Parts: sequence; structure tokens; C-alpha cells
Amino acid sequence: MTAEGRVGPVGWPARPSRWSPWRFLLPAVLLAGACHGATPPRVEESPLPAADEAAAQAFLDTLQHRTFDFFWETTPAGNGLTPDRWPTPSFSSIAAVGFALSSYLVGVEHGWITRDEAAERTLTTLRFFWEAPQGDGSTEVTGYKGFFYHFLDMETGHRFEDVELSTIDTTLLLAGILSAQVYFDEVDGAEAEIRALADSIYFRVDWPWAQARPPSVSMGWRPEHGFIPADWRGYNEAMILLILALGSPTHPIGPESWHEWTTTYRWGTFYGEEHLGFAPLFGQQYSHVWIDFRGIQDSVMRFHGIDYFENSRRATVDQRAYAIDNPNGWQGYGPNVWGLTACDGPADTTVMVDGRLREFHTYWARGAGPFEVKDDGTIAPTAAGGSIPFAPEIAIPALFEMRHRFGGHLFGEYGFRDAFNLTFDDAGIPPEKGSVVPGVGWFDVDYLGIDQGPIVLMIENHREEFLWDLMKRSPYLVTGLCRAGFRGGWLEGRCAEGTGP
Repeated sequence: MTAEGRVGPVGWPARPSRWSPWRFLLPAVLLAGACHGATPPRVEESPLPAADEAAAQAFLDTLQHRTFDFFWETTPAGNGLTPDRWPTPSFSSIAAVGFALSSYLVGVEHGWITRDEAAERTLTTLRFFWEAPQGDGSTEVTGYKGFFYHFLDMETGHRFEDVELSTIDTTLLLAGILSAQVYFDEVDGAEAEIRALADSIYFRVDWPWAQARPPSVSMGWRPEHGFIPADWRGYNEAMILLILALGSPTHPIGPESWHEWTTTYRWGTFYGEEHLGFAPLFGQQYSHVWIDFRGIQDSVMRFHGIDYFENSRRATVDQRAYAIDNPNGWQGYGPNVWGLTACDGPADTTVMVDGRLREFHTYWARGAGPFEVKDDGTIAPTAAGGSIPFAPEIAIPALFEMRHRFGGHLFGEYGFRDAFNLTFDDAGIPPEKGSVVPGVGWFDVDYLGIDQGPIVLMIENHREEFLWDLMKRSPYLVTGLCRAGFRGGWLEGRCAEGTGP
């Protein structure tokens, strides 16, 4: 279904579409939002041939729908626990559940599922997380202090093996829950219960407890050993964690936590673009799935004259420039084959390939930025897919070309498989997972929930600004932004006097 033919939620009028088939060809500066006087470096466009422009729009429709189907069809209706990956049997990822909850809303907007179907699945999920056992034991529990374990058994919903209680994965789950709370606004019935459960789950989270080394927030905790000896220090995907922790009406952290976070920022220049360094692109994307950072600034961004959206645009452009330069000579890299982030890979090994000693990895946080390059030749389509709002003029042609160049090896029933590596074709050893297509390269077999989520949701933000507009109605998100010192743009006049550092 095209954007023009979509329907709104049941009982609501359809909203006019902001999508245009030509939009991805516009210069990036027009799409980056207000940059407060800064002149972004020019992006070299890679426009599709004229005959492919309509096909690219249809491709985005297909990509978004298939990626949505991953969440709807692989998540058990009985408990709402989205698997970490599919088809390889796995545990549930609570972060993937958060992406799923927001994706259901997109499904309603497009008419892929009904509002009642989405509400029923959402209510089942929220009931599970509210009623699941919390406690400081190491087994037969789902969480503690309002937080949840990173991975859960798909059947019991209890902690999977010895994984950590994860503050960031709990946050991504909460973001999905709060998006559902805003969306489902009918007065009575299931939708009223969704809103009440969302409050109950969010209010229970004891954010100060997780400040093992105040004012920072710990990355996690295990009952066997206590807090992980690492805190969230910027810049990375945890912006949304601090903002939701600041916005809590029951157990908030103080504004000094945001100040401490920003004191650890590192700015650098990479391929001509100055920005905050965090090499894997997921760290430049996750918070932006739910928060529209265009034109709003904290004190650090006011000083630098840009916003966090523009920062992510620059990081995206850098990655493409790095792939074009391809200093390590990986097979296939170029203007429309790029994108490094945390993803699957072919094997954990070091092997000679074409006279060069090559190091490969399975799941690994790949990336390229001012302070770090971690690259083994593995490309993840979610790196470009999650960056569509930042730089559509380079992200959409990349996805389009990867789909058509690699066909069914990479693109299947749920959209893009997680990753591929064209250099590993010459490694001469079998992969630890996935398969090697002779003469082409290695392709993953799995779809990963945390990589599927940014694709379906960021396409929707690019086309309709849907999730961004929705979350602007969340009082907790707005309060958190205000307490972090954000001002301007769509926040103008929404921060009460005295909020913020």
C-alpha cells in the first residue's frame, strides 16, 4: 500500500502524507532541521536513475511492511515476548519488545493490522511485564527494582541464564511502552488499561538505585556480583535512558547526571565532518527513534551550534565516505554499499585472504568514527535503514542497491537479513553461522529484532514524523528533556520555569 492510500487508526481520519517519491533526492541540509547558523558540509548525492525512482518508493513500502511482519508474526500472542532473532531459536530481547510495541502502532497506521488487534497484543505484553516476578534472586525472576533482564526465556519469561539486569534495554522497552500509552487514548476498555499499566511499569523503575557511582547510571547489575563496573558515559545510545530517568515522576535522577554525561563527550573530525564520536551507527540512531532532536539543544549543542540530529547526519555521511575510501580494501564497499554497526558476522577467526591477514568476528559492535574503527568487512543494512531520516539521499539508494544487487541472499520474507560480508567468500573456511554463496560472499540467516526496529520506525519518521510527533505528547519525555536543559524548537514554551540545569 502506498502512503497516499494508507488509512489512519480505526475511527480516526487518515492523515495527509508528507511522503514524496522525490524527497530522498533533496539536499541533506534541507532535511536536517534547524542547525542554528551552522553550515553542514556538503553531501555528495548518489541519486537513483530516473527509471528507479518510483521503484524505490515501492521498495520502501515493501521493506517497511516486511520488517513490521517480523515483529507481528514472530512474537507469541500469548506473552508478547519478541525473540532476539529468527529463524535461529533464541531467547527474547526486551529491547526488541520495545521496538515491537512501537511497530504495532505503525501497523495500525498503515492498515496492516487493526487498532483492536494492536491493542490486544499490547495489553498482553504490558500485563506480562507488570505481573512478572521481580526480586533479587538469580532464577525464576524477570526483573528487579523495576528494571528487567536483558534476555528472557521465551516460554517462562524468566531471566535467561546469567544475563545482566540491563538499564539500556529496559529503557528501550519503556520507550515502546510509553509510545503505546500515548497512542491508545480511548477512554474505556483495553486502551485505558494500557495507559494505566504503562504508568505502573514506568513508575516502578528505581533509577537512583542504578546510580552505583553517582551521578552516573550503571550499565547493569547481576544478583551474583552486583553492579557492572561500567557506567553510561557519553556519547552513545543512552541519551534516551537519561532523559526517561530524568522524567520519572516517582524515582527521578537529578539534572547533574546529564551534566556529568556531557562532560565525557569527545568531539572529533572524520572525513571532513566534525561531530560527537561514537563509531557504531546504532548509537547515533536509537534515541532518535522516539525523540525528535531537530532544532532542540542542550547547553553543549548550543555551544557547538548544531543539534543531535545534525550530529547523527554527520556520522552517517562519514560512514559512507569511509566506505568509498575503503582504506582496508574490503570487497564490495562503495557509494551504495556501506554501514557499520553492531550486528552478526561470519566467524571469530583470523585468516589469510588475498595475501592479507584478515580478522573476522561473529556478533560485534562494528563502526567507523573519529576515535575508533572496528571493521571486518561486514555490512549491516540496518546501519543505512536506521539513518534514513538523517541522510535519505544516501541511505535510500544504498538500501535499494543492496536489495537488487544481492537479491534473495540478503532480502527475504522479513526484509533485510542482518548482515553480509563479501570478503569472507575468499576466506576458505566455513562460517560459524549463515552461509557463503560462492563468488558472492557470506550472508546471515537471521533477522535481529534490535536491528529490524530502527528500519520500520525510522522509515515512518522520515515519511510521516509519526513516532516523533507521538512522543512529543508524552509528559515524561518532555519533562526529561526539560530537566536535561533542552530548549528551543518544538520544546519552546513547554519547559516550566526552574526545570533544567
